[in-house]
This record gives sequence, C-alpha cells and structure tokens, in this order.
Amino acid sequence: MDTIYDVAKAAGVSPKTVSRVLNGDAPVGRETRKAVEAAMSDLGYVPSNAARMMRSNRSGLIGLITGALSHKLEPMEPTGLPDLYIVQGIQKVMADSGKTLIIADTGGTSAKVPQLVRTFLQHRVEALIYVADYHKQVTFDTGAGTCPVVLVNCFDADGTPAILPDDEQCQFDLVTDLIRSGHERIAYFTLDPAMVAGELRSKGYRAALEAAGIPYDRELQAMARENIEDDDGGLLRRALDSVLALDRPPTVICCGNDEMALRLYGLVRSRGLRIPEDVSVAGFDNYRAIAE
Repeated sequence: MDTIYDVAKAAGVSPKTVSRVLNGDAPVGRETRKAVEAAMSDLGYVPSNAARMMRSNRSGLIGLITGALSHKLEPMEPTGLPDLYIVQGIQKVMADSGKTLIIADTGGTSAKVPQLVRTFLQHRVEALIYVADYHKQVTFDTGAGTCPVVLVNCFDADGTPAILPDDEQCQFDLVTDLIRSGHERIAYFTLDPAMVAGELRSKGYRAALEAAGIPYDRELQAMARENIEDDDGGLLRRALDSVLALDRPPTVICCGNDEMALRLYGLVRSRGLRIPEDVSVAGFDNYRAIAE
C-alpha cells in the first residue's frame, strides 16, 4: 500500500508538503498542489482518516439520528416539513463543508436513540444532530460530554440548541395575506391544540386578526383533527357544516395543514360549492404532493 512518502517521491516534493495538501493547514502553491493531487490519483492513494484523526483529534464525522429513512417518501405527519427533506438539506450542507455525515435511523422507536448516541460517540463524531418527525418537545440524552448537539424540528427542557419552524409567525403571515386579498370572514380549522404547532398556529391566526382590527369570532374556529389517528374525517366534516351554517359564513377556510386542506377540497365540492368562487381554502406546510 502506497504511503505519503510514495506520493511525495512521485510528485517531487517533500512528505511535509503532501501533508499540507491533505490537511489544508498551510498555503501550498497551485502547481505544487496539482502535482501532489495528480500523484495521489496515479498511485490510487487514499489518506488514512484514522491517522489524520490521531494527529488533529478531529474525525470529520457528524452523526445524524432520525426516523426519516423508515418513513415513506412523503409522510403525512400531523404537521411540519417532512423530515426526509430536512435530512436531505443537512446532507447538502455537510457535503459543501467537507464533513462526512453518518446517518442512523431509529425505525420510529425513540428507545433506540441512547444506543445510537453511544455508537456515534464511540466513532468519535464531532457533533450530533437529532431530527424529529414533527415539531414537538423531546427528551434527548445529552450525556455526550463535550460533543455538541443540535436538535432539529424539536426541542427539550434542557435548552439544547434547536432549529425550529416558526409556526406562529407563518400562520400570522398566511392570515395577513388573506386579509390583504380582501377576506374578513376567515375560518380556521385547527390541529389538536395539545400539539406544539397546533397551539402556535392558533396564536398566529388570532394575532393576525387582531393586528388587522378584525374581531375574533370563536364560531369560525374549530378543531378539525384531534390526533393523527383521526382518519375518518368526522371532525372535519362537522367543522365544515358548522361554519357553512352560520348567518355569515366564511369566505376562506384556513386549515391546520395541507393534508386537511386536501380533504376539505373534496368535502366542499361534495356540498355543491365551488373553490374559490363560493369559498376559498388555504393550507399550511407546503407538502409537495399537494402544493404543486
């Protein structure tokens, strides 16, 4: 197996110069770099990550824990961007940064997370990323010593750094756009208020009405999905019938997510109403299969 010394000999440089090219820790001339890279290619030389890690105490590895790989391509989670797309975004960022991303899937079982954390630490990852399937509070064992941890699409009670969707602001912006389009009778069919996103989006809805000087009408807000097992659509049908029976029915119905909006389309049309001529429907989350 060829070594750094073989590369140096083939390139006509010193082993130290080859090391500088490999580690990027000192300036190297363009022609010299090209000569070293050409020699490496000709010899089929592959640097030893283990040796590099021993010298620098950095592995270049980032561990990612998720359940996205065991989901279907376009999972209809209660709320939020499909976690698979989040993972794809992380992959791109890591590739651009020169880091190597190692992904471990939980199979939808949170009990696997502690063991996956230990496995990653044994491989000396430089950081850990945990991606949740939707916006929620989690319990994540940060007994990782000095290893940085970032939570994505979730948060914990310990204040671990987290990247979260701004559900309240997004719902505020959506309702504000509807108001600017001329709507004043705006119904809102919510998710389960026990869900983090459900509560935040409801706050955004009411805040947008208040900012526009439109009185909040509790008859225009109804919970249309109690939980992810409520798949028969009963709550949604009752919510629709309730707002359509009002003396002043809504001109637009905001839905807690795009899945609900898609179901509502069919229900509205089954009642002989036209979209958007008779009533408009607005979704949330921008699921590709629906939004496009």
